[in-house]
Amino acid sequence: MGDLAKIFKAYDVRGVVPDELDEPTAEAVGAAFVEVTGAGSVVVAHDMRESSPLLAEAFIRGARSRRADVVHAGLGSTDLLYYASGSLGLPGVMFTASHNPARYNGMKMCRAGAVPIGGDTGLTEIRDRAAELVGAAAEPGGSLIEKDLLNGYADHLRGLVDLSGIRPLKVVVDAGNGMGGHTVPAVFDGLPIELTALYFELDGSFPNHEANPLEPGNLVDLQRAVVDSGADLGLAFDGDADRCWVIDERGESVSPSVITALVAVRELAKYPGATIIHNLITSLGVPEIVREHGGVPVRTRVGHSFIKAEMAKSGAVFGGEHSAHYYFRDFWFADSGMLAAMHVLAALGEQDRPLSQVVGAYSRYHASGEVNSEVSDQAEALRRVREAFAGRGEFDELDGLTVTGPDWWFNLRPSNTEPLLRLNAEAADESKMTAIRDEVLAIVGKVSA
Repeated sequence: MGDLAKIFKAYDVRGVVPDELDEPTAEAVGAAFVEVTGAGSVVVAHDMRESSPLLAEAFIRGARSRRADVVHAGLGSTDLLYYASGSLGLPGVMFTASHNPARYNGMKMCRAGAVPIGGDTGLTEIRDRAAELVGAAAEPGGSLIEKDLLNGYADHLRGLVDLSGIRPLKVVVDAGNGMGGHTVPAVFDGLPIELTALYFELDGSFPNHEANPLEPGNLVDLQRAVVDSGADLGLAFDGDADRCWVIDERGESVSPSVITALVAVRELAKYPGATIIHNLITSLGVPEIVREHGGVPVRTRVGHSFIKAEMAKSGAVFGGEHSAHYYFRDFWFADSGMLAAMHVLAALGEQDRPLSQVVGAYSRYHASGEVNSEVSDQAEALRRVREAFAGRGEFDELDGLTVTGPDWWFNLRPSNTEPLLRLNAEAADESKMTAIRDEVLAIVGKVSA
């Protein structure tokens, strides 16, 4: 039970293979998943990590031992698994550790219709039951069907964003040796796109760079390739291809807040007056632009579970996070980096301006990016910041501390897993943003780890 408690996180399962996550554990989780969800059938997919096929097969053995039928989709991205769960109406499990190093693996679980399973919606019960079942004999009872869903997934996405009429575009994609190398060719097939592929070879050892586009160092090769080839834009996907980062024709990064605003405007054109979700560290420009286009912005805490819960509650058509996760009502409220990328391609390809000009209309403020500080006492550091900014702005404690002034804001929130405080600051003027950022960091720095 100790090992399972370590690898079962708030929203998924993740651990080092085989020390923390091995085949007997995966088999037990498969049996527990069926018992807790009551599933008669389950769909399973996995990424390109060396351990993924064996762990998936072990999970399938466990699920079948509880008389569940299993649809095995094989290789896929996480959003392909969501497509499978939504289109087939089945609970699903994706074997991946996303952007984590090669020695890790894990599971993302959902109920039928891609409804997420987290700690308070069944994951804890699955963990507890799996702990009781580790090492138990498993005899197959349910059937096994192998089903290739890649073409269906690609067709479904192309039905949500029509790219057939866009002008020809030169696009560089860095798949980071992850699942984007599997899904991008299928989605782009037949479209007026000249594709330059970087690191499309599926390789869970990640020989070229981490498959984590949030780290600037992992974007260098893509930025250089975009500029050198004269491409219209670049796209970078993480290991399981559920996140997408955008590079403009100059080789400059495009903020996920800007992408959120761009996609929101496109969705509001399709669904006038609809609700758009954004988390509290996205740019102030996002709710401003949503309102200007007749939409209703709703602010949430940071974290995909909060986004998905609020989307389901409000019926929002779209949600965006500053971590480059993008959620769509038309995609079962699930996130898809590929679908966000297609919206960017459509917005660019429907007119003649370069991407830097297209996205310029959605970039209004100067942001610090997320700055992490290691502190020994998070509560004391937050107290000192509250004291220093008393009377200087409006306070909000939805997630950590947000202080909003006349032309600036910042959010300082604790990490749930590390002794860190995470700071995001933004202002209309870059010098003001820098001053606010540095003032907060100076206060936090006095409570050192």
